[in-house]
Amino acid sequence: MKSKTKFIFVLGGVMSGLGKGISASSIGYLLKSAGLKVNILKLDPYLNVDPGTMNPYQHGEVFVLDDGSETDLDLGHYERFIDENMSKDNNATAGQIYSTVLDKERLGEYLGETVQVIPHVTDEIKNRIYQLSESNKYDIVICEVGGTVGDIESLPFLEAIRQLSLDVGYFNSLIIHLTLLPHVFSSGEIKTKPTQHSVMKLREIGLSPDFIFCRTSHKVTKPIKEKLALFCNVKPSHVIENRDVSSIYEVPLLFEKQNVTGMICKRLQLKNKPSVGKLENFMNTYKNPSHTVRIAMCGKYTELHDAYKSILESFVHAGVENNTKVDVSWINTEKIHNDDHAKKSFKEIDGILIPGGFGSRGAEGKILTSKFARENNIPFLWGFV
Repeated sequence: MKSKTKFIFVLGGVMSGLGKGISASSIGYLLKSAGLKVNILKLDPYLNVDPGTMNPYQHGEVFVLDDGSETDLDLGHYERFIDENMSKDNNATAGQIYSTVLDKERLGEYLGETVQVIPHVTDEIKNRIYQLSESNKYDIVICEVGGTVGDIESLPFLEAIRQLSLDVGYFNSLIIHLTLLPHVFSSGEIKTKPTQHSVMKLREIGLSPDFIFCRTSHKVTKPIKEKLALFCNVKPSHVIENRDVSSIYEVPLLFEKQNVTGMICKRLQLKNKPSVGKLENFMNTYKNPSHTVRIAMCGKYTELHDAYKSILESFVHAGVENNTKVDVSWINTEKIHNDDHAKKSFKEIDGILIPGGFGSRGAEGKILTSKFARENNIPFLWGFV
């Protein structure tokens, strides 16, 4: 073992987009509120070096860190939940990993060995994980792996986690598996089979989950938890309901009601207890605002709201700070061709924001929007382009 840091791995199954980033961030929030020093690492199996050149419709926003690194939007969630400034060390893609391995091979650092996925690629992945923990600055490093179990590109990452778990020992690492419990409306049932098969695939790779987080739109009953526990080889109490909530900031509270922090700390031989009073006050203000403002979000990726995720979250925080609900109206600037379109689009709007975007597409609509805001004295903010 290279450090005294403990590791939590968050893996996904059944399908992507279930909220691994929010789950990892929520766990980080709870552990930090318990007095532990926490950091989070995102491991992305795609071969792009970073998401900077990826289509926002496919991947959502690019979150830029203080050191200029272009990263996945989940790092924005990490920063907001655990209040830590991330760096390039907090994000590793398969593209970065393979590029580093090939650079080392060209420089002769492998001394003529045949360079292979095991051990060279997996060792490099482990090095990136250990990089956050070598200074012993953090008590816990949470590692989220993008994609889903069973994806070909994620296999080296899961193998590296299997090796690292053995290196650090049972009480210094645990695995959280986030899966989907679909509700079949025709029968009115929640189906556990997708989760069972996902865990089966995970165990074939050599990993066993310590906790199963179940994304669901309905309550997970005791019989369902017991069934999942039996077939997935976990304790019934370690089957956690990750139900749909009104705000992502409610997720830590949902977890805490199920004693997630206490069970994680017990599994990792820690005795810390979280304090969620501040978050409860935050959510109370969020759900019971005294005012409402309507802000027009005027961009060209408005069909995918995740393309502007950080802006939306800044509205949430600014709204809570001012005891106000921010009602966002989505305006596609490509559809604003004249002053009449602008007048119709911005009826009863209290403020206008134009977020950044590359290229000339939609630029004329942005100019007309700016003109309308100036001439009608509407509070206006233009993001960087």
